[in-house]
Amino acid sequence: MEYNYERPQQQHLAWHETMEIHELVAFQSIGLMRLKKAYREITNPELKKLYRQAINGLSKNISELLRFYPMAPKPERYDENRENNLPFYSGDLLGLAKTSVRNYAIAITETATPSLRNILTQQLLRAIDTHANIYKYMYDKGFYPSYNLNKLLKNDVNIANKALSEPI
Repeated sequence: MEYNYERPQQQHLAWHETMEIHELVAFQSIGLMRLKKAYREITNPELKKLYRQAINGLSKNISELLRFYPMAPKPERYDENRENNLPFYSGDLLGLAKTSVRNYAIAITETATPSLRNILTQQLLRAIDTHANIYKYMYDKGFYPSYNLNKLLKNDVNIANKALSEPI
């Protein structure tokens, strides 16, 4: 017997879906800006073509996901436009720290040598502290309003639009 996974069309997203989309849009927007900045420096045609492919793919991903933002739970209007790059640089740093934490956690589960596991655990704890410090900086500056879903999503839209409009 086959099960039909189709559900009736929902009028809004669930909270957990909204947060997953937030994570994807924020991460990909920072990555898109980084790729576009690097693209200008690349002279190798083959690598430039790969960068262009990645840029186009991320642009499409972000555009598709942004279409779901109006479906987020109870959106408010929050119109703050930032002209400087501090949110980008701090968000990029936060993404690196978050990825480091994940990578260390995975590496520890693959480690059989106790002395290496101890070193990786110490490095993981430092990565967690670094992540916490970057997050606090971003939160204090208003770059990551994590306790206000509507502001958080509005920030995503601003960053995503900036990334999409960044020239190559």
